[in-house]
Amino acid sequence: MPPPAEVVVVGNVGVDTCVYPYGDEIDWSVEANFTENLDTVGQAGGYASRGYARLGRRVAFIGHVGADHDGGLVRATLARDGIDTRALLIDPQGTARSVNFMYRDGRRKNFYDGKGHMGLATDLALCRSVMGGARLAHVNLPNWARHVLPIARELGLTVACDLQDVVDPADPYRRDFVEAADIVFCSAANHEPERLAGELWTRRPGLIVVIGMGARGCALGVAGQVRRFPPVPDDRPVLDTNGAGDGLAVGFLTSYVLEGRPLEESVWRGQLAARHTCTLRGTSEGLITAAELDERYLASRKV
Repeated sequence: MPPPAEVVVVGNVGVDTCVYPYGDEIDWSVEANFTENLDTVGQAGGYASRGYARLGRRVAFIGHVGADHDGGLVRATLARDGIDTRALLIDPQGTARSVNFMYRDGRRKNFYDGKGHMGLATDLALCRSVMGGARLAHVNLPNWARHVLPIARELGLTVACDLQDVVDPADPYRRDFVEAADIVFCSAANHEPERLAGELWTRRPGLIVVIGMGARGCALGVAGQVRRFPPVPDDRPVLDTNGAGDGLAVGFLTSYVLEGRPLEESVWRGQLAARHTCTLRGTSEGLITAAELDERYLASRKV
């Protein structure tokens, strides 16, 4: 019998279509624009589970795809990566899709079709079996995932929830995820880190809060204090920011939870993983490996 997974990713996976205009803007005054369109297995669960696998960790995935071509692509891709897909169940409405417009200056606009994820139920007994013996649950935000959280806590896993781009810190949809988490990740796209962390601590004072700030770096909130970290040095061009937040979470959690490294080092490693993801164009292939991450970490500390 194979050893249990170290990390179980719970969330959405599907196929992303990344759209790259040849000009600086989309011309909305005409019916047709010429673009480059690239498909990849993506979304938060796809990037996260593949990211852990690239770092050499034992990974299981809990989620849904359709009984369709895209679902087959997702299953085959995760299986090729060695990811346990016993709990990758069927969404009768099909495989989730996302169309992501990527501007040349780094801006993006995502159009997400989660299919049935708001009304789906998952097999909780199967989830318990898959999570048994794991150390970490990395949870995204599909509605059904909130019912998996008590199992993760009962089994003693560290629970990390990706809250993504929080518009309202008091959002009732995210309440269960915040209150069940030990660690949360979110974006500073709508709020500065100090306010965002402060609002989250009113619900769960002991949270570790990791906030991605894009080109400005990253913030870490611990024990009521927020510390900002500069962006990591990397001369490679930013080609695509899809999956960068997932890279930050995967790099941080692998370092801090699975490898027992200090928080500050884990933030740095998370940023390095995220920055590497930005060099990949329209694909979740080629995410950073453990050897590459170690090499880039050592090199970055010498700068």
